[in-house]
Amino acid sequence: MSSDKFEVILSVNDLHIEFHDHKQPQTAVEDFDLELSKGEIVGIVGESGSGKSLSALAIAGLLSRHDMYKSGRIMFEGEDLLTCNRRKLRTFQGDEISMIFQEPMTSLNPVKKIGWQTEESLRIHHPEIDKKERRLRAISMLGKVGLHEPERVYEMYPHELSGGMRQRVMIAAAMIGHPKILIADEPTTALDVTVQAQIVDLLKSINKEEGTSIIFISHDLSLVRQICSRVLVMQKGVVVESGSVNDIFTKPKNIYTRKLIASIPRVDLTTERKDKKDR
Repeated sequence: MSSDKFEVILSVNDLHIEFHDHKQPQTAVEDFDLELSKGEIVGIVGESGSGKSLSALAIAGLLSRHDMYKSGRIMFEGEDLLTCNRRKLRTFQGDEISMIFQEPMTSLNPVKKIGWQTEESLRIHHPEIDKKERRLRAISMLGKVGLHEPERVYEMYPHELSGGMRQRVMIAAAMIGHPKILIADEPTTALDVTVQAQIVDLLKSINKEEGTSIIFISHDLSLVRQICSRVLVMQKGVVVESGSVNDIFTKPKNIYTRKLIASIPRVDLTTERKDKKDR
């Protein structure tokens, strides 16, 4: 991790998100705070509907529904991403701040080749890079995320790849512009356990080699424990507890956090129960 890891790269203060498509406004996220340092991996955990993905989408500038009200501050490089104009926001999206999603098959265009989709950020943010150079960079990045024969993958379509390969493509597309912040929203949900571990190892490698700050969103606390240094626990749109991963796992203060930790399957207990049953 970078020596200047304590330099704050992103600061979110009092983020509030409401939906106005009902008779009464529905609060989805309330008083959300987050500080992300350079080279740090921070986790956001909570059950479905807890507001963790909405918070991430707000940080990425991807919440623009007409029936939604947002307030607070999301500060990145001296700009408030909640209030800056659309043109300025677009200079950050996909280049300085990138996002990968939990289901790559719905995020990838089924009729476009992998290479075209991997290069998209370069076409948008770096038009000075010619077609030949884009291709070389895309193939290089596909190889860096662990895809074998990246030249062949470059010419393939999403349906020709496995789930794990598609997720690696999404990571390659997100990283091709060397963003400062990568938001990973449930990036392993649809994958089997072995591939989950591979994706987590890949993100850790990106963090170490590129110095990329990562916001890792998951409902799986065991994965968060493997990859994150700090964690925020969300319930019903509110951060109920935050701290170092070690403190959260060894000295949880909130009852909801304790229940989440208690729900993690333990191999030792499973083995112990099986031994008793076999006696």
